[in-house]
Formats: sequence, structure tokens, C-alpha cells
Amino acid sequence: MPVTQAANRAAKRAIKQWVRFQCAMGLVIVVIITLVSNRTGDAQTSYPMIMSLHPTATQIGQTTEHTISSKHSMYGATEVWVSGNGVTGEIVPPEVKVEEGKDPPNLQEIDIKFHVEENALPGVREFRIATPRGVSTIGQLVVGRNPVISELKDSKTNNDKIDQAQAVQVPATLCGNIEKAEDVDFYSFEIKEGSAYTFHVQSMRLQNKIHDLQQHSDPIITLRNSAGSTLATSDNYFYGDPFISYKFERGGQYSLEIRDVRYQGNKYWEYSIEVSDTPYVTNVYPMGIATNAATEVELIGHNLAETKAKLELDDSVQLGQQRIPVSVGSVITNPAPIIVTDLPLTLESSDDNNAPEKAQAIEMTVGVNGRLESEADIDCYSFAAKKGETFSFEVIARRHGSSMDSHMRILDEKGKQLQLNDDLKLGKRTYSDSWIENWSAPADGRFVVELRDLHLRGGPSFTYFLKVERSRPYFELFADTDKTLLTPGNNGVIFVRVQRKNGFEGEIQLEIDGLPAGVNASCGKILAGKSQDGCIVLTASTDAVAAMTNVEIRGKSNWAPADSEPIELSAISQPYQETYQPGGGRGHFPVSSHTVSIV
Repeated sequence: MPVTQAANRAAKRAIKQWVRFQCAMGLVIVVIITLVSNRTGDAQTSYPMIMSLHPTATQIGQTTEHTISSKHSMYGATEVWVSGNGVTGEIVPPEVKVEEGKDPPNLQEIDIKFHVEENALPGVREFRIATPRGVSTIGQLVVGRNPVISELKDSKTNNDKIDQAQAVQVPATLCGNIEKAEDVDFYSFEIKEGSAYTFHVQSMRLQNKIHDLQQHSDPIITLRNSAGSTLATSDNYFYGDPFISYKFERGGQYSLEIRDVRYQGNKYWEYSIEVSDTPYVTNVYPMGIATNAATEVELIGHNLAETKAKLELDDSVQLGQQRIPVSVGSVITNPAPIIVTDLPLTLESSDDNNAPEKAQAIEMTVGVNGRLESEADIDCYSFAAKKGETFSFEVIARRHGSSMDSHMRILDEKGKQLQLNDDLKLGKRTYSDSWIENWSAPADGRFVVELRDLHLRGGPSFTYFLKVERSRPYFELFADTDKTLLTPGNNGVIFVRVQRKNGFEGEIQLEIDGLPAGVNASCGKILAGKSQDGCIVLTASTDAVAAMTNVEIRGKSNWAPADSEPIELSAISQPYQETYQPGGGRGHFPVSSHTVSIV
């Protein structure tokens, strides 16, 4: 969206929202005077919308060059931001000439270099670039341990038939794109007898955060022998992306085929295929790990010579869902999904707990590590409660690497259902885990939490972590965008929405940290009661210089419930990147940063 057009639309939205919700009324005059003053006759420009990165992967310990494709010009790009530690980026200055008096070129492709340190963790990183037209949308980069091999793109090396497969050496990360309808890519490689490899595709997941791609790839891969016969195939394993683990009983020549399952294509549909003979961990059991204690875990995955490992985490590891590499002998695995918690922990008993009358007794408050060991397995946990006591029950499984699609019920002592939850909603997205919040015991007695897979599946990878806690008031914040564009002397607006939990009705004061030099913030409030929205107005000074920084948006409340002492609560806002969907709909995907840029 053009900058001036965006400012005018933001102004109208700001006025409507602030009048409706009476948010920080003293700032309404600022919004009306400063934002509406942007002239609609100004030149219309737009920030770059990153569409793809080629190749979409890089190797640890290397400096590699890539091409960014975008909608709208990236001319004048100056800076690269990359999430996490150990990876930095720089713009490769394009060789273009600008004639005096003429508009600069419309560069929708530029080159970029990524520098990856030896100690960088593998995984997916978000990145952005800064340009004179504003900070870009989010792109994603795969960081891996193996050499990157790009699909060859000339007529002599066309790899769209099995007899023209591109010869590669594995282990490697294969990068290409499904650029047109009916495009099929083949790669051939030599394998030693008895070797075991995994083939991990990332494509659809890399496109989830692309702002304007709309339709995404749906890749399928097929492993074939030298005669072209199918040995294994995979469509949807990690959401829409495939994964194959295969042990080659015979040595020889093999090939891998990748295409869109619908035979569709798009020049932006990039993929990476990590072909590896090292351990690949999908889960650990138990999932919930305490800090400052050695915990023995079972490793679940592929190519595992050892299935036991010890994890010892110190206080520097952040609480919550994390991905941490595990040492297996002399080998370091891929980052494995674990949950770092300060809750008292208990492990599912080896005794039968498949029915309410056999439920395993648990205490409040607790984190339960469990697993659905086999098909049709049902796990039951019993707890004592008094009438009117309130509790919250949260399952973390599918959204953090487990195969389990949880289904949770609260039952009374006789097995009567009192409450049920299948899928939970966090912010603007729905997940396959379960969460029952602020459940109130209807009477004194014992009650049962029943867990199963929605489709009654089970097995080693069906692990879960069940959080059982007494309900407490709190709130969550969500920013409706991932970026704010400013020009010197002008304003921008950040809208923040609250989700109130477990009876919280207090007023929330918004705050912001990390602004570029020359930018001031007027932070509004989300008023008490049922008010949902608040605003932060940013003002860039007339002498502000070009900059790009990531900010942290917080909310604080000192709330006094009826007949209770005041409670101090706080939350950090989750930024979303807006995504366009087929047919014109719009969605939102959580990202790691909200970036403020001066252009």
C-alpha cells in the first residue's frame, strides 16, 4: 500500500477506533490534525513485499549469495535484519545507473549476502530489508548444516524428467522452485549400501508469512530406484510439507522427485530439501523440562543410534516452547522441541489410566508429561476440587512437534461430561491442541481430565504436556501489523487489541521500547471493562534520519478486583503480518518482530 495512502487510511481508522473505544481521548486532536494533513496528491510509493528468496537455504559457517524477489521496488535497499543470533545479512549493491531527472529503476530483484557463524543454530530465520520506501515484509531463510545445491536452470540441464535428473552429492540441501504448471524436478545421487537418509522439505511453511503470495505450494516427493520404481512417497507430514525417512538396503543410483501435488506452479514457489544421514529428532519424551536439573529424555525420530540423552538447562533458557539441539554421542541433532517450565512436574504412570475409574491422581498445580502409547489409548487424570474453585487445563502437543491432535474432556466421578475442548485459539489463529480455561467446579468432589487423540491414534510420537493450574486473571495483547512506516515530520499509528482472560477487567497502559532516534510515542490506554483496543501514535521529528529498529510493545495494569488487593499484570504484544489469501480474503500470521522504519 502506498505510504501516503496508508497514512490517510490509518488516520480514518484511528479516529473511528478512538471515538468508539474512548482510547486516550487527549490524543485524538493529534491524530486528526497530524495524520489527516497528509496530502492525497503526494507521490504514491510502496514498501517492498518480499515474495521469494533463491536459494532459500544457506549453510552454517558459510557466506552465501541469494536473490530476493519482491513486489514493488527495492532500489536503494541499505540494511538487512535477521532474527536470532549468528546470522547477518548485507545488500549487494546493484549495478544500475540513474539518469538525472528520471525516476530510479524499479528493482524487483536484488542480491543479498548472508553470513552464518559456525555456532549458529540450524532452523528457519525471518529477515527484512530497509529501503527508502520503508521496511519490507517478512521473508524466511533456512539455515542448515549441509552444502546447498541449487537447481540448474538452463536448457541443457533441464531436470524435469527422470532421465535428465540433476546429479548431486548427498548429504546436501537441495534448493529449487516449482516455477510453472506441471513442473517436476528430479535429482539423482549415489547411495552406499545400508545407508539411512531423511528427506525434509520446507516449502509451504516458508510461504505462510509471505504477505502477497496468496496461493501456496503443496509439494509431494517421491523416492525412486534406478529403474524408476517408487520406493517411498510423502505428501503432508509437517503440515503441508513432506518428509521421508528411508534405509537403503542396496547401494546404487537413486532419484528424488518433487512437484506440486496439484501440478500447479508459481515462480515464487521455492523449496529446500534437506537430505541428511544424521539423527533427526521429531519429539522428546518427556516434553516438559525443568531448569537447573538433569533430565533423561527419550529421543523420538529417525537415524537414531542412541535413543536416550540427558538435558540440563540453566536459568538463561527462556520459559515456554523452545527448540534445542541434543548431543547424541559425538553428534548434535537438529533443534528438538521441548517445553521449558517452572511448574512442578509429574510423569504419566505406567499403570493403566485408560478409564475414569483408573485415573491417575494429580495435585494442583502441576505439569503432566504423558504419551498416547498406542491406538485408541486414552489417558485419565483425577483431581480434587471444591465447589466454585476454578482451574485451567492446557495441552501442548501438535503445535510443538507432537503427532497428537488432542481432544480433552472434564468428567465428574461418574464419567459424565462437564466440558469439552478440541481445538484452541490463540490470538487470530486456531491450533489442534486443547485448552479449557477458568473451569469452575460445580460441587465438592473428585473430577477427571480425559485426553485422547481426536482420531484415536497413538504411538511413540504422540507425546503431550498438560498444564493444570488454578485460574488467574491475565491478558494477552496483539498488534494488528508487523511494521510501522514513518516519514520525517509525520505520524504513524499502531493498534493493539487485548484478549481478557479469567475475569480480568482492568485498564491497560500501553508502552513501547526500542524506537529509532528522533521518534516519540504517545501511548494510549485500553480502558477498563469490555474495551478491546488501544493505540500508540508515533511522531517522527522533522530532522529524523532513515532508520529501521524492532520495537517491543507492552501493556501494564494495576487492577483491583472487587474485595481484593490490586494485582500487577503485564504482557508483551504479539505482532502479526497480514497475509492475502486466494479470493481476496486476509489472514494474519504471528511473526517475531514489529519494525518501525523512517523513510
